[in-house]
Amino acid sequence: MSKTMVTPRNEEITLSDGEIIVSKTDLKGEIKYVNDTFCRVAEMSVDEIINQPHSIIRHPDMPRSIFHYLWRQIASKKEIFAYVKNMSKSGKFYWVFAHVTPTLDRNGEITGYHSSRRKADPDKISAISDMYRKLLEIENRPQNRKEGLEAAVCYLEEFFKSNNTSYDEFIWSVGK
Repeated sequence: MSKTMVTPRNEEITLSDGEIIVSKTDLKGEIKYVNDTFCRVAEMSVDEIINQPHSIIRHPDMPRSIFHYLWRQIASKKEIFAYVKNMSKSGKFYWVFAHVTPTLDRNGEITGYHSSRRKADPDKISAISDMYRKLLEIENRPQNRKEGLEAAVCYLEEFFKSNNTSYDEFIWSVGK
């Protein structure tokens, strides 16, 4: 699926309360395993997904700075939780609460990544959406994408510092 060919639609795909989307990727973020729920909500077959970059389901409403932070965390062998808006093959969107962990070998070296995603609480989505809109605004200000990303990451770090919180504390307090 080429992202340039998919136009986002304001139509939501919903997960049931007990459903879990599972995927596993290699070190480059190429998908090596997905479960049936992933295929259903992404509106793709396993053959369309395997060996594709995980960004195949990335929605343009998601700030790059959140993924930058996510990759930084898992590359340092830490788990991370994040609210993520994804996009299906037809352009529909779906929100998830993702838990991403590095997969380690016997020597403690990262061999890939594992992500389990559940239905995101609508109240928390509403709260996190404001932050994501602000981050996208910051990312899109400069002409240079790299400068925009760096500015949004700085904004996030300053936000956490000025609110005397961490990313993890912020995520767990969203919507409270």
